[in-house]
Amino acid sequence: MSPAPSAPERLLLISPAFHGYWRSIGDALARRGYEVHTARYDAYDTVGDKLRLKATVELPDRLHLPGDRRTAERARLTDRVIARMREVRPHRVVVIKGDGLDSRFWDSLGDTPRILWLYDDLHRHDYSDEFLRQVGPVVDYARSETDMLCARGVDAHFVPNAFDPHRSEPTGRRTDEIVFIGSGYANRKELLTHLAEHDLPVHAWGRDFSRHPFDRARTFSWSRPPIAASREVPLERAYQIHAEGAAAVAIHGLQNGHAMRTFEIPGMGGVQLVDRDDVDQFYEVGTEVAVWHDREELVDLARRALQDRAWGERMREAGRRRTLAEHTFDHRLEEVDSLWQD
Repeated sequence: MSPAPSAPERLLLISPAFHGYWRSIGDALARRGYEVHTARYDAYDTVGDKLRLKATVELPDRLHLPGDRRTAERARLTDRVIARMREVRPHRVVVIKGDGLDSRFWDSLGDTPRILWLYDDLHRHDYSDEFLRQVGPVVDYARSETDMLCARGVDAHFVPNAFDPHRSEPTGRRTDEIVFIGSGYANRKELLTHLAEHDLPVHAWGRDFSRHPFDRARTFSWSRPPIAASREVPLERAYQIHAEGAAAVAIHGLQNGHAMRTFEIPGMGGVQLVDRDDVDQFYEVGTEVAVWHDREELVDLARRALQDRAWGERMREAGRRRTLAEHTFDHRLEEVDSLWQD
């Protein structure tokens, strides 16, 4: 009689809710054979949850009212995650960012193998070097930060962001728009406005660009740049918009690593206009993506995308082919899965 097959290991993925990337990571882990459970530590799924956060934390902070509200909120979120851990009893834990949890969470892990995955700039976290040296393998999305952490004695590994081909399919439609999806940081608003001032058909999606009264209220801001704008869309639709536009603009600014958009735009067959020379570590510049260095070069590339359709179609095909071959979440999770310290 042959032995019964062993049950898959239970893996708890602890992640922020940010655009549902936890789902892409969890699905890729499941394809590697894990029984995946999730805990979205900052999930505010109901209208009541969102209103409570606005009223008790965000609005008082915006008004600079006295008192420390963040500590109490972190404690509440930590309680929820610890309860989830006790329910799942995982064999392994992958923590994405984890910056919304207090020290009780890390204490509760005990000897459970864990990997801490930072897919945001290190300075946005409050982890000390001592903590990072002790926590176990640390995954960082920026090569420069990984090198710095290794020099400080941290078991750090460079794993860039990725594209999830299972989330959405290209529609095949084309629009004569230069598209942008994301937060409305000042440098992004300035660049997109500059394109519009040069008679380019710019369209931005996101709460910081939307003129809807609800979005103005929740961003505590009424002013908007003078460009075509729409409300936030789910990630699946954002993927499609990037491919449908004549070109999609990727604006990093001072960000250390490459954003998800770096891989999502070409992954969906979009024409990516990106502001980072070091994108050449992932793509062939000029044939798979296009790089700009200043506002005028961005204007020129946007015009070319609108006028030279053959150039754009070649870039769409080459960028998608490269992404599917090298830059999916399945590729990244293969790297992460090799780091366990049992």
